[in-house]
Amino acid sequence: MERIQLDDFTKFHFLSGLEFSGDGKYACFAVHKANLDQNGYDSNLWLYRAEEDRYFQLTALNNERSFTWLNDNEHIIFAGTRDAKDKERQNKGEEFTIFYRINIHGGEAVKYFEVPFTVAQVEQIDEENFLLVGLYHPDRPPLANADDAEKAKILKERSEERDFEVLEEIPYWQDNRGFISGIRNRIYLYNITSNSWEPLTDEKMSVSLAVLSKAKNQAAVIAQTISGKRELTNELYLLDLATKELRLLSAPENFRYYFADFLTDELLICVGNDGSEYGLNQNPRFYTVSTSDGAQKLLTPDLDLSIGSSVGSDCRYGHSRSLQVFNEHLYFVSTEGASSYLNKINADGEITKLTAAAGSVDGFAVHNQSILLTRLSANRLQEIYKLEKEQETQITHFNDWFTDSKMIVDPEPVSFQTAEGIQIDGWVLKPVNWDPNQKYPAILDIHGGPKTVYGEVYYHEMQYWANQGYFVMFCNPRGSDGRGNAFADIRGKYGTIDYDDLMKFTDTVLAQYPSIDPERLGVTGGSYGGFMTNWIIGHTDRFKAAASQRSISNWVSMGWTTDIGYYFVPDQIGTTPWEDPMKLWESSPLKYADRVTTPTLFIHSDQDYRCWLVEGLQMFNALKFHGVESRLCMFKGASHELSRSGKPKQRIRRLQEITEWFDRFLKQ
Repeated sequence: MERIQLDDFTKFHFLSGLEFSGDGKYACFAVHKANLDQNGYDSNLWLYRAEEDRYFQLTALNNERSFTWLNDNEHIIFAGTRDAKDKERQNKGEEFTIFYRINIHGGEAVKYFEVPFTVAQVEQIDEENFLLVGLYHPDRPPLANADDAEKAKILKERSEERDFEVLEEIPYWQDNRGFISGIRNRIYLYNITSNSWEPLTDEKMSVSLAVLSKAKNQAAVIAQTISGKRELTNELYLLDLATKELRLLSAPENFRYYFADFLTDELLICVGNDGSEYGLNQNPRFYTVSTSDGAQKLLTPDLDLSIGSSVGSDCRYGHSRSLQVFNEHLYFVSTEGASSYLNKINADGEITKLTAAAGSVDGFAVHNQSILLTRLSANRLQEIYKLEKEQETQITHFNDWFTDSKMIVDPEPVSFQTAEGIQIDGWVLKPVNWDPNQKYPAILDIHGGPKTVYGEVYYHEMQYWANQGYFVMFCNPRGSDGRGNAFADIRGKYGTIDYDDLMKFTDTVLAQYPSIDPERLGVTGGSYGGFMTNWIIGHTDRFKAAASQRSISNWVSMGWTTDIGYYFVPDQIGTTPWEDPMKLWESSPLKYADRVTTPTLFIHSDQDYRCWLVEGLQMFNALKFHGVESRLCMFKGASHELSRSGKPKQRIRRLQEITEWFDRFLKQ
């Protein structure tokens, strides 16, 4: 067996987008792999043939990240820019989306149609018509009808406009997207025969979801009208595709819909909540809504379950579904404890749990009795599994080589009781070739969120550190997901009970693992974990080195410079600068920077709009001002997702920086 290397993740295969054809004979999915030469990711489509229980590659140009099945079940369409002339148009600033069609039985992909805007979602209605959700820029009219001279003039003007940005609403930027002020997602009806498109929603409305009915004569739409400030609330609409009428179905006060789909043509099933009990992190509930009169019925009044998988890992890439309706049931992923599972619910609110294995269900596809799962299973990387009679059988074997050849450390559970009698769960990775007679350094790794969880799935950075001679300890303090609303609710308590849990967990690990040298402890974390790292170094000197990643240092700047801050801070910290500025300051790690003695590395992306660069800069400046050894490594062009889906070379440098920082202060 070989030691895990820092750059091993560049050889992993990441799976996403799993979806059956309409007849259930095939399933398509995307496979992604890092490309160091291009400093990006190659993505291709693969097919699984259910009858033969085999899988094979469909595309090979390395740029097919997502797809849509056509109604004939023989063809798939995907967006791409393959021709040199089209790439040149794109490089000049022209906006368009070209769809290619490929036969699943063989042959080359051919151009199918093109529209003059960026398409976020495409669904086939019939042979001629498609429902599109596309980006609308109020100051960028489509170029489709412009002649060459007019097009050149418009593109020149757009190029000159890149030197400035006008902001008229909040949020004005979004992580991983950039500036979004004025941009809307609109629904378009596209006719392939006439090559024409018609917007069905107005310029102020932004659509977050559009789902066709089974008869494909109407669509359920979740949308909101934005004027100056994007609110958390939205509305549920019904779009009649014959009359093109958009009818408001339901808009309860302060309500937010996350998902909607047709159980029948007369009944929608929805996921949402009003946040009245636990704020923006409140677990959603299931509802049905009548398509005739909009009557909304709560199916699960006592349900306290997190929807989707929030199990942390740095070994995913691409998007996968966590909800799907089939045969009058809604199938959904839930996070419970430190794992995520597949379930289904019917119109009566009866929930059936379909999987039992620990790990993370990252995506799934359902057709009749056939269920496929994309999952992280125990310490194995992503593969696709077939679920039959509650038993899972592995289908794909993209990453078996890694599990079979590398020294992967099994996490050992560690738990303790808080003073209030609440159990906190965590784990420890021992160093590879651990010798009980030796002393080792240890790293406390803190997850983001805070409403996410650590589990027993493969986490590359942790396994690499264990292979480098470190103990690695990690837990789910109060504020984490998977344990219900009350456990996750730390509004107004950041840096108090969560800090206590992390310190008590560290104490518990040190007591149970005497091989850990208490004088050689490091601490790191990203996002909320970065906030907590900043908080910890201002409240204790027990850690001899820290690495604060994409962090928060000042709730005032966090609240009024980032994409989510204007609603996140009032909800989670409980006030604004105009109501109680001292509460924000008292809760900010920056206030305690004059107490810090811990050498600290800051990792931050200059295009992280979730926790903006100014957060890392402020804390770095403060530590330098007070004479504390510190370093900031800024990643240009990267976002909040640097550690999970950033450019491969930047991900390598990030992990190098952190590891070398810990080596310097914990090993020498």
